[in-house]
Order: sequence, then C-alpha cells, then structure tokens
Amino acid sequence: MSFPASQFTHSLRPGLLRRGVVLQHDNATPHSANLTQQWLQRYGWEILPHPAHSPDLAPSDFHLFGPLKRHLGGMAFETEDDISELRNWFDNLDVDFFRAVALAKMHRSPRGLR
Repeated sequence: MSFPASQFTHSLRPGLLRRGVVLQHDNATPHSANLTQQWLQRYGWEILPHPAHSPDLAPSDFHLFGPLKRHLGGMAFETEDDISELRNWFDNLDVDFFRAVALAKMHRSPRGLR
C-alpha cells in the first residue's frame, strides 16, 4: 500500500503542533520526499537522525508504540485536548516501564545502548 508524501504531511497537523517538534522517521519515501522536507522546514520541525539500516535503534523497537496504540485506541488528533491525552500518557509512565524497555534492549543488542 502506498502512502504518498501529501497524505503524510497532511497527517502531521501543523495547526496543533508548533515549532519545537522533534520528529524521527525511518527515511521511508513519504518521509524523505521533497514535499515532506519542505513542509518540515516551513513549520520549523527538527529531524532527529535515524541511522541507516538500524532498525534496532528505532523508537518503535523500544516497546513504546504497542502500549501507546492500545491506550489511544485509534484516536485522531483533532484538538488540543486529544494531544493533551497523549502528553498525559507519557507523563504517567513510570520508571519501571522504561527500565524494562532498556533491559530488553540490552538483552537483544548490548551495543545498541552505547
């Protein structure tokens, strides 16, 4: 299934997210397309580099997105309150959640945390 850059940039919701956003993506074609890069630059979003051929370093590999998807249940971010719900979820994660993630990561690839 194709996901064009125009659809990707539309999903980023510039009206709700302001300057200062840091985005990491996997360099897939819609993410690295000129249209997307121009959009990100226009809105002042910073790109956090993703090392090439390094799926072990992807944030989704840190067991974060599964629990996040279950919590949000397919919610679309249409309002500031919707985004606040996402912030609240992150704010309420306890240290044990991140400890378990780090230990799992170390077990899979000790070099991945250096």
